Amino acid sequence: MYGWGSDTTSWKGPKKYEYDSARSPYLDKLGSSSKAKGPRSYMSRSSPDMDLVNPRGKNITSDSENPIILGVDVTGSMATWPAEIFDRLPLFYQTLSQYRKDVEISFAAIGDAYCDSYPIQVTDFTKELDLEKKLNALCPEGGGGGQVSETYELFGHFLLNHCETPNAKTPFLFLFGDEKFYDTVNPDQIEHYIGDKVQSAPNSNEVWKGLMQKFNVYLLHKPYGYGDSSSVDKEVVDHWAKAIGRQRIIELPSKERAVDIAMGIVAKHWGKFSDFGDNLSARQDSSSSAPVYDSLRMIDDPSTSNHSVVTRKASGDKTTSLSEMFDDAKKP
Repeated sequence: MYGWGSDTTSWKGPKKYEYDSARSPYLDKLGSSSKAKGPRSYMSRSSPDMDLVNPRGKNITSDSENPIILGVDVTGSMATWPAEIFDRLPLFYQTLSQYRKDVEISFAAIGDAYCDSYPIQVTDFTKELDLEKKLNALCPEGGGGGQVSETYELFGHFLLNHCETPNAKTPFLFLFGDEKFYDTVNPDQIEHYIGDKVQSAPNSNEVWKGLMQKFNVYLLHKPYGYGDSSSVDKEVVDHWAKAIGRQRIIELPSKERAVDIAMGIVAKHWGKFSDFGDNLSARQDSSSSAPVYDSLRMIDDPSTSNHSVVTRKASGDKTTSLSEMFDDAKKP
């Protein structure tokens, strides 16, 4: 379990990596405060803290220039992946916040509204140790219906209509999952779980298209966990590719490296990939880090190419998505 604080002596390569010296006192203060609160644990609730994660009638807002949303499928086929992802919260936040101090994060647990009790759970944006409180409010229901689809699109509808990031310059939306979304957003589910009334079922591809105007969107794709999954994986990837583009679907080699890949994507965009590489090599041997680099090979590094500053406004009257303006991936 990765802990709060700047101490890296427990890593596989002690002293091979140190956090920014100017940042270390701040991180150590987080570490001391965390220890005073007692042992950390995630994903152990039998029901969510609805005061903190209920999406109905809720809006989430971040004034940060660098907000990040981590949406994790917590249905049965994801097995222990959500716990591994959430366990690395301190590593994720401490690494990225030394690159951009104003980083704020919102967490979401995604299920299937056709069969689960809590299919959409969303936290407010926050930072530092308050992230622990928000994360611990989520419940990993472990359900799902076995039809190789979950209601990711319901979560997408929430973000499109109830998430504001007015100052964002590099906003990220990471979706960790292994299944398809449904083709339309069920109006009854929208009203029941979110509180919106819509006249007709929104097209899910249009929802994702709208979100790519607001965020740099990635699906971090976990291999499907049952039987011969190759045909299912292809079906899932093809389905998502029609919505967000194949270059924004990144294959995850293992649950232990899932967060490394999300961190690497952000680090590349922010021109900090060299530091990320030092961080990774201090924590993992070459056999563990090689799959991370392989998964990230298609992500362009702005520090080594002619990238312009990303803004929300495109030139002329043409509407261009943030994901397109990032020019965030090269085709193989």
